[in-house]
Amino acid sequence: MPIPIPDALDENAQLAVSKAAAARDLPRYLWSSILAGAYVGLAIVLLVSVSAPLVASGSPAAKLVQGGVFGLALTLVVFAGAELFTGNAMVMLQGWWGRQVRLAQLAVVWVASLVGNVVGSVLLALVVHAGGTLAGPGEAMLAGVTAAKDAATGPQLFWRAVLCNALVCLALWMAARTRSDGAKLAVLWWALLAFIGSGFEHSIANATTFSLAALEGSIGWGALARNLLWTVPGNVVGGGLVIGLGYAWVTRGRAVAVEAAPVASASPAGSPAPALAS
Repeated sequence: MPIPIPDALDENAQLAVSKAAAARDLPRYLWSSILAGAYVGLAIVLLVSVSAPLVASGSPAAKLVQGGVFGLALTLVVFAGAELFTGNAMVMLQGWWGRQVRLAQLAVVWVASLVGNVVGSVLLALVVHAGGTLAGPGEAMLAGVTAAKDAATGPQLFWRAVLCNALVCLALWMAARTRSDGAKLAVLWWALLAFIGSGFEHSIANATTFSLAALEGSIGWGALARNLLWTVPGNVVGGGLVIGLGYAWVTRGRAVAVEAAPVASASPAGSPAPALAS
């Protein structure tokens, strides 16, 4: 059974405090962020490895397979522990809304985790490229995927990024509301299946995808910069504003309504007091 939403919101606010404190030790915080970028990158490498032959053959199962394996990304981030920018978009805004962290602390966590994630993505791409594990169908798939992403207009990338991080942060939000590790794995898997299968845009996943394609010579590094220019703000809106502040605002509204409810008048002598609605 999920824990109550107000309790989950309080826990995320305290998590924001912990993240702000951890970011004061910048070198260690950056390393944790680099790991998160690499973990998401590993999921991209797995996705390409298992689905490239399907894409090459025109199999309609390709997207389902891609979505089915990408859950590795958040599984590693959540269970191994690492600092992912897209999740921080939600957590830090909820902490700010709860007056547990300041805007300056929010900004430090966002910038440090984003920079670390991108560095981790590029480093992972360098290692994979050096190993040559995606040669052949994998290279062809990366070229096609990045060309399609680069052909999208800026507003298209933005709105795809909004939808993407709404799903990613829904996964993290649902995982935060359960105490069962099995339930956490299930909700993480389903939400990531939805975003990959639908073709939405995740800024950190794209950092690895474009880096691999750039190292192979099928696209330029400028395409990665352009993609991040649109997907990072979209991810903040989808995960931070829509899901993070959305649930915080709804919960705060319920609390205010409860506090403002009039106190029932005393019952006449000998009469039972009316039961309160649950």
